[in-house]
Amino acid sequence: MDKEKQILHHIRHNPFISQQELADLIGISRSAIAGYIAQLTKRGEIKGRAYVLRDEGLITCIGGANLDRKARGKQQIRLHSSNPVTISESCGGVARNIAENLGRLGCNTAIITCIGEDKEGEWIVQETRKHGVDISQIWRLPTQRTGTYTALLDIDGEMVVSLANMDIYDALTPEMFDERWSHIAAANVVFLDTNVPTDCLAYIIERCRKEQILLFIDPVSSAKAQKLPERLDGVEAILPNLEEAELLAGMEIRSLDDCARACERIRERGVKHVVVTMGEQGVYYQSEEYAEQLAPYPAEVVDVTGAGDAFVSGLLYGVVNGEAFPRALRLGLAASALTLQTEQSVAVGLQPEQLEEIVEQYEKER
Repeated sequence: MDKEKQILHHIRHNPFISQQELADLIGISRSAIAGYIAQLTKRGEIKGRAYVLRDEGLITCIGGANLDRKARGKQQIRLHSSNPVTISESCGGVARNIAENLGRLGCNTAIITCIGEDKEGEWIVQETRKHGVDISQIWRLPTQRTGTYTALLDIDGEMVVSLANMDIYDALTPEMFDERWSHIAAANVVFLDTNVPTDCLAYIIERCRKEQILLFIDPVSSAKAQKLPERLDGVEAILPNLEEAELLAGMEIRSLDDCARACERIRERGVKHVVVTMGEQGVYYQSEEYAEQLAPYPAEVVDVTGAGDAFVSGLLYGVVNGEAFPRALRLGLAASALTLQTEQSVAVGLQPEQLEEIVEQYEKER
């Protein structure tokens, strides 16, 4: 057994063991032990004082946590005109929604984001914590206002336009993420959305590559997808919609063959798996070894908001539970179908058993 494994073995049995005790047990100097501890902490194998070890199955979500407002038309929306609507508010943000979904699915989940010191931010923190998400690494920025996202939905639940005030994320810096890195590196999987600034995206992507941390990226929008660096080496998977895939690939997508070529171009940038969400056409998935189009699972659509986040959550749930990527995709489709049938951005009844049942039922009927 090498020295690092011996150190982790003794710490696992006694997290409060001293460096001198470790030195005596292993037969090396205390200063040598300190060096090993520093390296293990830097890699995230150890998380700070009392030698907290890497969390089993931990998913850390980095990105947006906002107040979501939905205005839903009582009749067909007419642009350039006054429209009667009903308005609702909920906690939102891509990373936050995915973290809550994962918490509801029983996953060990943490979120790294920023909020203002206002009532909206505090509500977001408390609601997210309710579902078992670790909120200890959230930054509270007193001079900023918590982000807001406002969506106008047609009478059938389809989004007409969305408005985002995300200025707060401009305050984030690579140095801030460096300070949080021991917590990020402790994760088995990192999820990243593009609400964070360009230099932070580049820093997180490069460091995850160097430290071989599984990284999943949601481009969020075509505008924000432009913030991603040209090279995406080491990224485990990227999950664009059609419009975002066109931007990332630098080409139009008008057919399934176009989609396949676009995925090839995106993979040439260094990504291992590309998953393109295509709305009513389901998803198209491509890796070096495998390609597949999957139809969406049947659902009575109430509201499309949050369905994409639910898909990513189901996929990540499958990945951390050891499922092969094609099976994990199907769990994502099941989570999406459940969310489409509710007005909430996060389906209240989301449970692992439901996902498994939907996948098994649908696969039997095919």
